[in-house]
Amino acid sequence: MVRAIMILLLCQLVGTVVQEGTGLPIPGPVMGLVLLIGLLLWRGGPSPELHDTAHGFLKYFGLLFVPAGVGVVTELQVLQANALAIAVAIPVSTILGLVVTGVLMQRLSRSEDDA
Repeated sequence: MVRAIMILLLCQLVGTVVQEGTGLPIPGPVMGLVLLIGLLLWRGGPSPELHDTAHGFLKYFGLLFVPAGVGVVTELQVLQANALAIAVAIPVSTILGLVVTGVLMQRLSRSEDDA
């Protein structure tokens, strides 16, 4: 189990070091996850020890959402005071993000076809 935890933490550390060193706008833990996926593909999958350790962590994954829930409850007055702005901002930003992504994708796919 210790070896499996070391592998997980080492991948996260390497991802964070790469992110800090390159300045890429991707979180270090995400880079570490990509590194872990590459490592697992190269090795043909996780070892039984890594598999069991990861499943042990996943059982308690829901606990990570508790601080966010507590934050919402403690800031309920602020959320109520800004309810209209939040209710407008969330759908508008979602639609705007989808439109920008669609337009950008169309332009990029056209430029690849021209090349």
